[in-house]
Amino acid sequence: METITLAVGGMTCSGCVASIGRALAAKQGVVDVDASLETGKVQVQFDAGSIDRDSVEAAIEAAGFDVLR
Repeated sequence: METITLAVGGMTCSGCVASIGRALAAKQGVVDVDASLETGKVQVQFDAGSIDRDSVEAAIEAAGFDVLR
């Protein structure tokens, strides 16, 4: 398992947090998602054999949010 923490722009409410959670939970290999409105960060635990960091970031961006680098 691998865990990454990403800074995410555009989270403004609890609905945004839920949207990110749903988008990532739908991806094979994602084990756990903890999105924090207060910190603007999303912690994702995933199986690196099934999904990679780029795919995690792409899922967040496809949900309408910005991964800040």
